[in-house]
Amino acid sequence: MIFAFLFALIAIYLVLSVQYNSFTDPVLILVSVPLSVFGALIPLALGVTTLNIYTEIGLITLIGLLSKHGILMVEFANEILHRDNVDRRTAIETAAAIRFRPIIMTTAAMVVGLAPLVIATGAGANSRFGLGTVIVVGMIVGTSMTLFVLPSVYTVVKPRRGKTI
Repeated sequence: MIFAFLFALIAIYLVLSVQYNSFTDPVLILVSVPLSVFGALIPLALGVTTLNIYTEIGLITLIGLLSKHGILMVEFANEILHRDNVDRRTAIETAAAIRFRPIIMTTAAMVVGLAPLVIATGAGANSRFGLGTVIVVGMIVGTSMTLFVLPSVYTVVKPRRGKTI
C-alpha cells in the first residue's frame, strides 16, 4: 500500500512539474495530500474498517481529488501573483477566498455522493463501507488541510518574483 501511495504521489509530482515548469508548485499542490491520507487512515486505526483493496483504491482516489483542490488554489494564486503584481501572502489569501466555494462544493458533492456507500447494507456492503469511509473522512480532513495549511506553506515555499526554480 505504501508503494502504491508513493508511486501515485511521484507520478502526480512529475506530471505537475512538467506542466508548471517548476519544482516548487507541485510541492505546494501536494502538501495537503499526505496529511489527508493520515486522516483517512483514522478509521483504519480505530478499527472501523480494515485495510483491503477497496480502501487502497479509496486512498488513490483521495489523492487525485485532493490534488485538484491544491491545483485550484495554487494556479489561481500564481495567476494573481503575476497579473496583479502583489506579494505572495495577498495572492494566496485572495485565491483562497475566491476558490473557497468551489473547493467546498467539490468536497460536499463527494461526501454526499459517497454517503450511500457508507450506509449500505446487503451483499458486498463491507467493501463499499471501507471505500466510502476512507474517502469521506479523507475528504473532510484533506479539505481542512487544503484550506488552512496550504496558504501557510505557499507564503513560505513559493519563491519571490524573479526567482525561478
